Amino acid sequence: MLNIVLFGPPGAGKGTQSARLIERFNLMHVSTGELLREAIKEGSPLGQEAKKYIDRGELVPDDMVIGLIGDLLDHKHNFGGIVFDGFPRTTVQALELDKMLAAKGTAIAMMMSLEVDYKELMNRLMARSKLAD
Repeated sequence: MLNIVLFGPPGAGKGTQSARLIERFNLMHVSTGELLREAIKEGSPLGQEAKKYIDRGELVPDDMVIGLIGDLLDHKHNFGGIVFDGFPRTTVQALELDKMLAAKGTAIAMMMSLEVDYKELMNRLMARSKLAD
């Protein structure tokens, strides 16, 4: 499996590059932000607990995020690999991801850091905010 960790600041193009990788290599896109929003929308116990942290402006604890990813890996099988977007964010998450993937006989194939000039990032984020209005 081709497992890729994609990271960079907001506006760096993670979504754009993820879409290209997914299409080209039959990968599954995994965004912890999307998974958390979905759990909250569904009203699952994990979603309800995660919402408490998010509403306080805090990061959702590692064990909850790791649980989400573990559940996903246990139930999804029809793909050539994964593009991890926004995960792992901490050393604990990275170590647990390595363990989960090793248990499935796979590993991270590469990490990609998207770097964009600060002014360009600001331009992209400002354009996004205008689209959201």
